[in-house]
This record gives sequence, structure tokens and C-alpha cells, in this order.
Amino acid sequence: MTHRQPVRVSDLHTFDTIIDARSPSEFALDHIPGAINCPVLDDDERRIVGTLFKQTGAFEARRVGGAMVAANLAVHIRERFADRPANWRPAVYCWRGGMRSSSMVTWLRLVGWDAQQLAGGYKSFRHHVVAQINMLCPRLKLQVLCGATGSAKTRVLQELAARGEQVLDLEDFACHKGSLLGSLPGVAQPSQKRFETLVVSVLDNIDIGRTLYVEGESARIGRLAVPLPLVEHMRAAPCIEIAATPQARLAYLLQDYAYLGQDAAGLADKLGFLKQQQGTATVLRWQQWAQEGNLPSLFAELMTLHYDPHYQQSQSRHFSSWSQRRQIAADDLSAKGIAAVADAIQGTP
Repeated sequence: MTHRQPVRVSDLHTFDTIIDARSPSEFALDHIPGAINCPVLDDDERRIVGTLFKQTGAFEARRVGGAMVAANLAVHIRERFADRPANWRPAVYCWRGGMRSSSMVTWLRLVGWDAQQLAGGYKSFRHHVVAQINMLCPRLKLQVLCGATGSAKTRVLQELAARGEQVLDLEDFACHKGSLLGSLPGVAQPSQKRFETLVVSVLDNIDIGRTLYVEGESARIGRLAVPLPLVEHMRAAPCIEIAATPQARLAYLLQDYAYLGQDAAGLADKLGFLKQQQGTATVLRWQQWAQEGNLPSLFAELMTLHYDPHYQQSQSRHFSSWSQRRQIAADDLSAKGIAAVADAIQGTP
């Protein structure tokens, strides 16, 4: 077993396991990719210790908290780590590399495992995420996929990824389709920090010299902000436009957004946000169609009156190379048609 020494973020890949010793709610907010959560204090215990610290001082908080930490560590060693071999090497972190991770490392090392502590804890990892975004985004060899709503851009990205191309699927990480109706049923968006961690998990592992395909997103996807250095580089990158026919787009939208018909009231409520842009009479008609489950009429007018005019204006305004974009025609967005679009993209110089 080596001497106890602080570990840097860049060294984490050399360990067998990365252990997040923070509470479950902290872990859910964001964590190092691949880490497992083994709290030394759960959320209620952490709240109790924090209250004691404020009301009675550090000694009482440490006395009560220490007993809780010991009990939780005993459970982890007896149950969670029971099958770990003698040569197991875990790296442990908490919020700042303080007492929670230090306590766990001490006990694991007493058992005989070569446990080490991440210097600076999660905060040092967060600094790594921000630094990588700032450093790597301007160097990316991007190809930006554009296309009006319903052009199956995300499915094309998935097809390219399946073929071994490098892809950054921002909507997948954001758990949102990036439009007014883009929230996913029963799926909450991650925290901003988690979103950025997922982006960096891709950037840290790509070949910077190869093309990275990304969808031409706005600066926000739902309530999440796309990192500004990435937005700026996307705006200057070459664009490929999927020029799908209205008929193909409508067919795709009816399939891709079919779940909206299962919550007519919720769909009508979302459409209400468009009254200022589209006028009360138009939105009331759309809301009536939503209540009736008439998605074909609803999506056809949404395309014509809302999505398409906004798309034409925003693309030329946001993408500096828009006038030099390459267009790929598509009159079919079935699996076969998406494969044909991917074929054409891969043939792009």
C-alpha cells in the first residue's frame, strides 16, 4: 500500500473505483462520471450536523456527526465493499476534500485498502469541467447539423454515432428536445452542472483532430444554458442543413411527439405561451385541436406559422457560414431515409 497522498482529477482514471462520499442529494445534483455514491452522512444527517454546528458549535456537531459517520462507514465496509479484494484501490472525494472523504479514506486504509483522497474534492472536479470547456471548445472540428423542426436531426446524430462518428448529443444530455414542446414526459432536466459534466465527458474522450457532429441548438435547451464557448464555436462552424419536405417532417413529428396526445390538457397549457406571438384566436384553435387529439392539424400549423418562420430568421442571424451551408434533401425520414441522410453527410468533404 502506497503512502496516503492527495490525488488530482487527471489521476482518477488510474483507480479501480471512484467513491463520492457526499449525501445523495449532492450526488444527484452532479458527480464525477463513473463514481458510486457511498455517503458518510445522508441528507437528514447532514442537516442535523449543520444545525448543531450553528446552534451549539463545532464540538457538539463533530461528536454527533462522528458517531453517524462511523455507523455509515461500518455499513459500507460490511456490505458495499465486502467483496473488494485486498489490492482494491479506491479514490474518495467529498465537497472540498475535507472531513467526510478524509474519514472514509482513513477507515479504508485501516482495513488495508490503498484508498486515496481527491485533492480539493468535487470543487476541483468542477474547476476541471469549466477549464476543459474553455480550452477544448474553440479547438473542436465541428460540423453543425441544422434543419427546421421535424427534420430528424437528433435521429441523424444517433445514426452517425452508430457508424462510429464522433457526436455530441446536447438534447440527450439536457433531457429536452429544445423547443416549446420539447420537455419529456416524466423526465426532469438535470442540473446545469450535471449538463456541463456530461458535455465534458464527451470532450475529454474525443479525437480533437476528427470531426465532431453537433445539432445547431439555440443558446438554451429548456432551462439549461449551452456553455458559451461551445455556442460561440458552433455559430462560426460549417453547417449542414437537412432540407426535409414538409410532408416528411410532419410524418416524423407525429411519430416523435406522439406522447403529447396522452396529455391534452398539458399540451394546451404549453400552447398558451404562444398567445402574444401568434394571437389569441390562433392559439385557441390550436388548444382546441390539442384537446381533441387532432395532432396532424396542430403540428401542420405549428410548422407553418410558428416553427418555420422562426427557423429561417434565426439560422441566418446566428450562423456566420449559413449562406455557404450544404443542403441535403430528404423526402423520407423513416429509418431508411435517415440512413440515406447519414450517407450523404459522411460523404461531405
